[in-house]
Amino acid sequence: MKYSIHTFGCRVNQADSIEMEERLRARGAIAAPPDEADLVLVNTCTVTGAADQGARNLVRRIARRNASARIVVTGCYATREPDALATMPGVVRLVPNSGKGQLIQDLSGPWENEGLCGSPMEPGVMGRTAYPLRVQTGCEEHCAFCVIPSTRGRSRSRPIAGVLAEVDRLALAGYQELWLVGVHLGSYGRDLEPAESLAGLLRALDNTRRDVSFRIGSLEPTDCSPEIVAMLAQSARFMPHFHLPLQHGSDRVLGAMRRPYSVGYYRDLAGGIRARLPHASIGTDVIVGFPGESEADAETSENTVAALPLSYLHVFPYSERPGTAAEAMIPKVAPVLAKARAARMREIGGRLSARFIRSQVGLTRPGLTLEDGTTVLTDNFLKVAIPAGLPRNARVRVRIEGDSPGLSGRLA
Repeated sequence: MKYSIHTFGCRVNQADSIEMEERLRARGAIAAPPDEADLVLVNTCTVTGAADQGARNLVRRIARRNASARIVVTGCYATREPDALATMPGVVRLVPNSGKGQLIQDLSGPWENEGLCGSPMEPGVMGRTAYPLRVQTGCEEHCAFCVIPSTRGRSRSRPIAGVLAEVDRLALAGYQELWLVGVHLGSYGRDLEPAESLAGLLRALDNTRRDVSFRIGSLEPTDCSPEIVAMLAQSARFMPHFHLPLQHGSDRVLGAMRRPYSVGYYRDLAGGIRARLPHASIGTDVIVGFPGESEADAETSENTVAALPLSYLHVFPYSERPGTAAEAMIPKVAPVLAKARAARMREIGGRLSARFIRSQVGLTRPGLTLEDGTTVLTDNFLKVAIPAGLPRNARVRVRIEGDSPGLSGRLA
């Protein structure tokens, strides 16, 4: 059987897709372009309306070009609105997130053992040099704009012993950097018996005998404890990279969003990280055009973000999601206005990124080669072009020498 997998959305979805691909390959299935595949898996996202539309467009395109393909749609959009996808051409099955684990077994026959077994795919398959290691899924928070708690369910954590076993398996396959990912990563371990914590997991990983490094995925500001910051500052295993979603720079709008912190809390957190780890990458997400956001709120958010010690910014115009608290909030912000505010915020993000890059020129950073070996991803999340000559997945130290038009460097 020939298969093709297409993934939308977050790194948790990427991790789910890699696990599904491993299971297919273990049964002898062969990867192929979607136009030639017998089976096409579409792993969807539903964080925004654009993600929904992208999934529908992809399904139509595959069905038009490959009429014999069996298209199976899974993920958050398939969980939230299966009826919108079930009647689309070529779709033979809709699988909610809760059924992903059973999906491949149902499609391709019995599986000898529960879970994955044997060696995983080597680095580079599916374009992944670093491996997204899912340690948690689900979310029990209810931010006003977010539909994901209803599509991913309650928080569920992989026990520490299971995580460590997976680290062993991946390290033996050649992976040198693992990304710890989860839907609400900071809630890790609260559902386990006895309860664990993200800090406890990090301590266990810090003591692993395997020669691997770890990068922490998106972490809610209130979950980024002093203990975690100290661990990243002291351990050579953990990359100095924080992704801490702010979502808005106005306390009034943060309250309406049901975010459990203030701008002042976030400012102190980011400033404390920068003081302790001067070269750390600190990224964030910001939503513009949330219902009720005034021009004054937008300007406050812009001023707040511009003054933070950030290294990159992801900007999202508000996208209304059915069933969320924000759906009923008024007044709505006109799309043309939200678009203009997003452009202004992205301009600020560009200035912040340029400032961080300038601060790194002349420094030498550890990193990992990606793709064809001519790009290095540094520990603090910069992509630096280097001369050809190395393979993918080589650990290096690179001196950053130029920032125009893109970062370049030489091996140290």
